[in-house]
Amino acid sequence: MTKSYILSLILTCLVMTMGISQKYAYINSTQLLLKLPQVKAADDQLETYQKSLVSKGESMVKGFETEYNKYVAEAQKGTLTGLQRQQRESALAQQQQEIQKYEKEVQLLIGTKREQLYKPILDKVKAVVEQIGKDGEYTMIFDQSVGGLIYSVEADNLMDQVKSKLGI
Repeated sequence: MTKSYILSLILTCLVMTMGISQKYAYINSTQLLLKLPQVKAADDQLETYQKSLVSKGESMVKGFETEYNKYVAEAQKGTLTGLQRQQRESALAQQQQEIQKYEKEVQLLIGTKREQLYKPILDKVKAVVEQIGKDGEYTMIFDQSVGGLIYSVEADNLMDQVKSKLGI
């Protein structure tokens, strides 16, 4: 047997051994989160918060509709001067802008509240998955629900090598 054949055989055995020692696993984070009572509590808090914000918006819309209907009725009767119509239209336009501004603010507030409520839960789940990954000596753990990687051994990170080859 030649040296190259023996070397190839040894390399093949090494590669096969490396493949055997790697462990992969997966979870479905969506199913997991649906079963956590903390998520249900966060959902309830978020819904209550959202309802309170939406009710203020609904009051603003009702106020606008009342003013608009009043304006239309007076305009049809012909009781408004040109200047009064302009002033009322301007006031209505400003009310409409305030409603739109509030709608955007509500979206931001709800997003902030959602992050505030869910971040501790997601951080806890991530820490548990990472600990299981380390304890179980997993090379990678995937999330089946999103098709992404949620844990990997840092030794498998090729970023520095790729950056080096690209000269960055």
